[in-house]
Amino acid sequence: MRAHRPSLPIAPVLSRASFSGPQGRHAAARPPSVLDAGQVRMVTSGRVAIALALRQMGLQPGDEVLVPAYHSPSMVPPVLWCGATPVFYRVGADASVDLDDVAAKLGPATRALMVTNYFGFPQALQTIRAFCDARGLQLLEDCAHCFFGQYRGKPVGSWGDYAIASSMKFFPTYEGGALVSARHRLDAIVLQPGGLGFEAKAALATLENSFAHGRLPVVRALLRLPLGLKDMAWRALKARHNAGAGASIKTSLAPASSDSGFDFEPRWVDKRSAWFSRVIMKLASTRRICTLRRRHYLVLEDATRGLPGCRPLFPTLPEGVVPWQFPLLLDDPESIFERLHAAGVPLVRFAHARWPGVDAATCANGAMLAQRVIAFPCHQELNPDELAWMADQLQQALLAQAVAA
Repeated sequence: MRAHRPSLPIAPVLSRASFSGPQGRHAAARPPSVLDAGQVRMVTSGRVAIALALRQMGLQPGDEVLVPAYHSPSMVPPVLWCGATPVFYRVGADASVDLDDVAAKLGPATRALMVTNYFGFPQALQTIRAFCDARGLQLLEDCAHCFFGQYRGKPVGSWGDYAIASSMKFFPTYEGGALVSARHRLDAIVLQPGGLGFEAKAALATLENSFAHGRLPVVRALLRLPLGLKDMAWRALKARHNAGAGASIKTSLAPASSDSGFDFEPRWVDKRSAWFSRVIMKLASTRRICTLRRRHYLVLEDATRGLPGCRPLFPTLPEGVVPWQFPLLLDDPESIFERLHAAGVPLVRFAHARWPGVDAATCANGAMLAQRVIAFPCHQELNPDELAWMADQLQQALLAQAVAA
């Protein structure tokens, strides 16, 4: 077993893994996805989908949107873009929505409640839906972590007035998001193509990310010359501009990733996802994606069972849940993070960076989760050796920390 794997992919990368059939005779049936919840518009990122949802809700300057204090900062700029004000509500120690605090924060300007299905695990959506209906509140169901799955027999995304998703967290694509509504028509949303530069960027970046992690070696060999020429042309173009202009050229080709960040580019709000990304989603075996994500999650859960200083954020993996990551609650997160990061293990610290001013005074549980939860990839593109190596590194780090303590 390798001692160091710095190229382990933190997110799905293009390979045959997403396109083969389900493994084994007992592979689970594919749970429904957010795309089964209602009418769909495929856009370039989850944050763009949030902006479209809020626009469809009729948000105006002076309105308020309730946002979880445990959040990605990318959730906030679309609220500000609409002229509305984000109001942050508390979550429980298990990341559940604190409806008592939501009720306390309702005011005459409150128009919408944003609820996140963290790490692929749905919230108590039936209760939240009833809460919103009783108060005339619009519900935005954030399925950025929860592309597949169901709750109470309905696909994730079905419970909100609108739902958003981030397809690039579940499919091996460079970009992609979705706006879905089970309650409202989306006919008024007419998306435009992003342009040839965007289409080329989406395809090439997907391939190059795959090559960087050792996938598709034959394709990489075949594209070695054209990709080399592309790199030469890009370097020549940047050389004719100063650093600032070079940055604007890059931004003009494609929007920022839908991963956590503070930036927002309004000109991409009415652009549709790239053709290459949409084709990958259509060809991918969603049954295999769901089966392997659940299987990999359980491998990591088993690897940490009984070890000191940690426990899974969620005690079980219910049927129908398709996880984004494996979130682990740690007693000493900084020490474990340093050990694993140094070993090359890919890690996610969701909400470690939050919107300015959102701290323990706003929500003690949100601050605790942001500090103590470290998440590990369990996506379908991890091969058995990579998964075993990551589980072994995690076990070693936890045991070493226990000895040191």
